[in-house]
Amino acid sequence: MNTLEKVRNLRIDNYNYPLPDERIAKHPLSHREQCKVLMYKDQAIEQHVFHEVPKLLPSDSMLIYNNTRVINARLRFRKATGSQIEIFCLEPVAPRDYQLIFQTTSSCTWLCLVGNSKRWKSGSLSQNIIVDGDAITVNATRGERRGNAFEITFDWNGNDITFASVLEAMGEIPIPPYLNRGTEKSDLTDYQTVYSHIDGSVAAPTAGLHFTDEVLAECDRRGIARRELTLHVGAGTFQPVKSENIGDHAMHTEFISVPRDLLAELATSKKAVIAVGTTSVRTLESLYYVGQILESNPDATEEELRVTQWMPYTTPCAITPPKALQNIVDYLDRHHASDYLGSTQLMIAPGFTYRIVRGMITNFHQPQSTLLLLVAAFVGEDNWRRLYDYALDHDFRFLSYGDACLFL
Repeated sequence: MNTLEKVRNLRIDNYNYPLPDERIAKHPLSHREQCKVLMYKDQAIEQHVFHEVPKLLPSDSMLIYNNTRVINARLRFRKATGSQIEIFCLEPVAPRDYQLIFQTTSSCTWLCLVGNSKRWKSGSLSQNIIVDGDAITVNATRGERRGNAFEITFDWNGNDITFASVLEAMGEIPIPPYLNRGTEKSDLTDYQTVYSHIDGSVAAPTAGLHFTDEVLAECDRRGIARRELTLHVGAGTFQPVKSENIGDHAMHTEFISVPRDLLAELATSKKAVIAVGTTSVRTLESLYYVGQILESNPDATEEELRVTQWMPYTTPCAITPPKALQNIVDYLDRHHASDYLGSTQLMIAPGFTYRIVRGMITNFHQPQSTLLLLVAAFVGEDNWRRLYDYALDHDFRFLSYGDACLFL
């Protein structure tokens, strides 16, 4: 059986564990940096507090985190009959570019999930809102169905009011469904990292929620390099694996953006790359396969550069990570581009070989999730359960607002 077959035949029920509801943190600690950290290094488990992380990291570390910002992606409309329709913005359709779509001033189209869609068969929905003191009307029109989502076109009146302003005034922060509660005012700040500034995610890169400005400053004092990239987290991050074998699970695709200067630095640096969060992990590891494609096809199109789900298990790894990264730098230089913009559907599971990431900071993830598979691929199939059993036995708090892990 080849590597791909072995990975596709992995049974998701082997990545299950008991998670009582009371172990799911419903809110973060009032001081983020006071959460616990389970550190795993050289087969040993240690317990620390998050503000200690800068001194726990290797002195030659490069800390790379996701600067995406969660948008108010959940919009509620009410029909004349009184039925409430919930629209959850997933990703841009027209214009496709995140930055451009937030700047539109009259209409735009998104791929959206629609709650209570059976009660919205035709026609437009309308909602009156106040934006910067002006009363405007926002309309939503349902278009083509794509899988379990719909293309929804929004249009609104008003002078130079952007869609970013519409979301800010009308939308809600979409906290994870497993919190089993409504969005609260505190989530507006609690569910954002202190370094978030690029709008686009519908879920937070939650490993970064533990950082404070003081912890980042301590990293600087210790000479730990800090760098940013962008992966806009989609709702698919919460999608459970419903198939028995992971080979029948379709990974979601997410948008990534990596500065050319970071790629050039990674191509030559000897620093240990420590990824903050699974989103940073997926982005960094996807870059190797982009570089692999460019090795044989230097003029590849955007679609040809897309990293597909099973690529790591079917692509012979014929070049080094530095060469792969340099290939992307050269590609950007030929196209006079300052950032690599692409998409990834990468599935990281036991059988995957990490090419770039040497350590990660992450949370405790849901049972039978693709994020738990990613962790198992890093620490080993025999170790992930030992780590999670330790956390359960030592009162660690789980999921988005819970405690952290440091794997080295």
